[in-house]
Amino acid sequence: MKLASLLATTAAITMAAAPVFAEIKIGASLPLTGAFSIAGAKHEQGYQLCVDLINEKGGIGGEEIDLIMSDNRSDPATAINQYERFINVDDVDAVFGTFSSRLTFPVANILAKNGYVHPVPAGGALRIYTQGHQNLFYFQPNAAEYVGSSLQGLIRDLIAEGERPKTAAVVAADDFFANAVETGFLGNKVMDPADGSEVADLAPGYLAEAGIEVVYSEKWPEEGFNDWLNLANSIKRSNAELIVVLSASAEEAVQITRALKTVRAEPKMVYYSQGTQAEFYEGTQEASEAILMHTSWHPDAPYSGLLAGEEFSNQDFVDAYQAKFGAAPDEDAAIPFAVCQGIEQAIRGAGSTDNAAMGEWLAARTTDDPVRTILGRFNWDDVGLPVDKPFLVAQWNGGELQFVYPTDEFETSPLNFPKQGF
Repeated sequence: MKLASLLATTAAITMAAAPVFAEIKIGASLPLTGAFSIAGAKHEQGYQLCVDLINEKGGIGGEEIDLIMSDNRSDPATAINQYERFINVDDVDAVFGTFSSRLTFPVANILAKNGYVHPVPAGGALRIYTQGHQNLFYFQPNAAEYVGSSLQGLIRDLIAEGERPKTAAVVAADDFFANAVETGFLGNKVMDPADGSEVADLAPGYLAEAGIEVVYSEKWPEEGFNDWLNLANSIKRSNAELIVVLSASAEEAVQITRALKTVRAEPKMVYYSQGTQAEFYEGTQEASEAILMHTSWHPDAPYSGLLAGEEFSNQDFVDAYQAKFGAAPDEDAAIPFAVCQGIEQAIRGAGSTDNAAMGEWLAARTTDDPVRTILGRFNWDDVGLPVDKPFLVAQWNGGELQFVYPTDEFETSPLNFPKQGF
């Protein structure tokens, strides 16, 4: 029988041996091919590892989890169709979110219409959270528009005033996520695509607040762009002391890094929105040195969460991932693992796979009674964004992604500044 309630069982069943339930079905549509395939494959691993570990410990209330995953080919229409199939054909009990703001935005409408809890692993654009949807829960620090606050804080707190970069070049993919991050850096307005109304005005922007003048800005097309050398030359000619690259994927980050190395750009500081993956270092090698990027997770973070009702630390995750996949994890695997932890805790906390009850339980989390994951503790505001969770800033140094900011979260490595070319 289906799991209607883990708590409201009859007295006879309570006194008897633990019942054996049918499986809990959870659906996830991921970009396993196409533009977002590297991140999508890591998300698949993170979800699968979490589900496997829960099932090894007996599942939830005696039920094992049946994880149904589909490849949406990085295509929004396909992602929509797959979530509709999960709901109307597969009759799933719950869902895990997909990767990227471009896919998450339309999927959010489908899940809201059908009353499903929507745990979001990678969909940071603020517009996703201003549509009035219920039961959205973002499992990263904050909306993409606010990413720049961490770089601004790093410059203020770690670099002497006379040594800070004074000019910046900002280049971005014409992508949902990259545009959102750019909005915060440049101080633009966030508009509702449905009716054109203003959602937020982020003027003057994080760069201006840091006393940095934008001397060059450019976008490249979302798909099919390959003129990286001309873009890199334009960045170099700007003589900007800070280069901000807002890409939609790690592959794009590799391409622009190689091009900047070829033209011998020599900025003081470089910040990327993508590039925490091992694939980025493999594609850039020494050119990655001193590049900064925000991240939601780091292997050295001393976070401890819950899994299968038991303590499960960030180090436990690193060890389990290494054992299963023979490689070190990155944030693209850690974030979906945390999503899975959150949904498991919601089912246990609500005593049900009823999505309304799960949503109420998640929405009721507080700072003192949060969801506990390998990304730390989560509770959310009224639109589904986490409360009081700072972005982490990491830096590639000597082939290692080192955590450098904020310095009051946990132990940090020294900031490598200024950058010595590419």
